[in-house]
Amino acid sequence: MGQENETYLAEKEEELVNLLSGIGIKRNVAKVLVFLAKTPTVTSRAIDRGTDLRHLEVATVMQYLKKQGWIKSQENKAKSKGRPVKIYELAKPIPEIVSGIEKEKIKEANDQLQLIQKLRNYVI
Repeated sequence: MGQENETYLAEKEEELVNLLSGIGIKRNVAKVLVFLAKTPTVTSRAIDRGTDLRHLEVATVMQYLKKQGWIKSQENKAKSKGRPVKIYELAKPIPEIVSGIEKEKIKEANDQLQLIQKLRNYVI
């Protein structure tokens, strides 16, 4: 039986996952994002193993990341019969993704502040 190379998140990467989670990114999304940042091209099976997430969780995260425009995928024909294997990689560098997250969080904060100001106007 052939052995597949498995990559797990190191302590520094777990810290990055915690930081992303701390600013409101779902933990599973943060795990996959950090994993993809350290692994240039990867299959969903490798993501399952490297992040310790179930296949369904990874599939859900991949849909979200694709919707955000943060990843791209391509199908690779399987060597034997069966389904083609999807290969994933980041569509943007991590600093660009972080900048996008920052802009979104600033917008959310400003929206909340505007609601608070409207609330103040009602209670005064």
